[in-house]
Amino acid sequence: MKKYNFLAFDIGATSGRAVLGILEGRKFETKEIYRFPNSILEVHGKYYWNIYKIYEALKDALLICAKGDIAIDSIGIDTWGVDFGYIAKDGSLLGLPRAYRDPYTNGALEDYFKKMPASEVYRLTGIQFMNFNSLFQLFRAKEEGFAPLVAAEEILFIPDLLAYLLTGERVCEYTEASTSQFLNPRTKKIEPFLLEVAGVSPSLVRPLVMPGTRIGTLTDTLAQETGVGKVPVVAVASHDTGSAVVAIPAINKRFAYLSSGTWSLMGIESEEPIITDESYANNFTNEGGIEGTTRFLKNITGMWLIEECRKEWEKDGRIYNYPQIVGLAKEAENFNTIICPDDPRFTAPPSMTGAIVDYCYANGLMPPATDAEFVRCIFRSLAVRYKEVLELLKKMAPFEIDQLHVIGGGSKNDLLNQMTADEIGIPVVAGPSEATAIGNCMVQAKASGVVDDRWAMRRIIAEAFPSRIFYPQK
Repeated sequence: MKKYNFLAFDIGATSGRAVLGILEGRKFETKEIYRFPNSILEVHGKYYWNIYKIYEALKDALLICAKGDIAIDSIGIDTWGVDFGYIAKDGSLLGLPRAYRDPYTNGALEDYFKKMPASEVYRLTGIQFMNFNSLFQLFRAKEEGFAPLVAAEEILFIPDLLAYLLTGERVCEYTEASTSQFLNPRTKKIEPFLLEVAGVSPSLVRPLVMPGTRIGTLTDTLAQETGVGKVPVVAVASHDTGSAVVAIPAINKRFAYLSSGTWSLMGIESEEPIITDESYANNFTNEGGIEGTTRFLKNITGMWLIEECRKEWEKDGRIYNYPQIVGLAKEAENFNTIICPDDPRFTAPPSMTGAIVDYCYANGLMPPATDAEFVRCIFRSLAVRYKEVLELLKKMAPFEIDQLHVIGGGSKNDLLNQMTADEIGIPVVAGPSEATAIGNCMVQAKASGVVDDRWAMRRIIAEAFPSRIFYPQK
């Protein structure tokens, strides 16, 4: 029986990983072979991604595979959404890609909606409004007279750009493009008028390819330099949440999911987009999934609140690992203040603890006073917010929701999982924590003809990564 080695490059805003997925029959395992930092680069008030540094890290991972005599069957790349690079007529990359946290998009929503009503934009795209969506980045870049846009023949989203650097071939992968706010989830095509309203040409965006499409092979130079040979590169579900949802070990469609990390993304997997007055009013989004599915979801501020508090405490010499953070929450079990994690004041405050205290005073609540109380407050508040969003989902979902699958790093937080189960009143199924890389590898497996569909993938994943189930206790 052939053993397949699928290499997943899973790249986030703060770090990237090279994960080897090893599949032999129904036996599947993953091994992290390389990890590297990633960060936003600020230059003269503009924020960029150092794409060449990421490219060098990918080469380093390939060298590690060659030195370890690992024969790679294919490569897949997933990253965050919305961001892109500009490509010149001769194929050159025109500068570093702008990062979504660049403040140039502040106020872009309001200015764009003066040209086209928000309701019409949502009717065409079904995407929740966030000022950094690709449509508004292009709108602002046009207003700036941003030189790379002026000279560009096309744009490539970040995972597609990295694949271009590896292969020399250019594609526009569907799940990544679905985050842009200029893709119609019903037709699965770009809406040209939205780009024209932004003042840019629709020809900037290439025709879409679906997950599982072979992009090309490593360039001759890269194959020789790294020693891995002419390995195929596959367009996986290249938006990281798209890959993560692939790895949900569900046995039927009656589930909701929570991809839990810095952001928490709660949604369902739907066969069709859900674009209604209710979804518009509640600002839910319709993003692409594999096999033509739609990820109907809502973004919720997640462990960002904890991460920012930890940075403050570390400056004061109080350093907590994750088990200790959970322990702090247990210490303050009688502290019951609840905040709204999605309040705008928590987006990027100079002090997260200060922002939480300010929120409490503004809303007549008892503010946390100790580290333990801050952690307890955040965990309880997240669980309550999950309940609120799940109740909205239940009203709009075309099926009954029997359980909530929690995937990603937050799935390892047993205390928060139990709190969530207690709030929502249905079982919480936790794991796998490395869902994104697993889903990346599984789409490569489908492209290789090793698995048939997403349900076959999920059966393999369920066997390889046993879940933990938390039942409501209160």
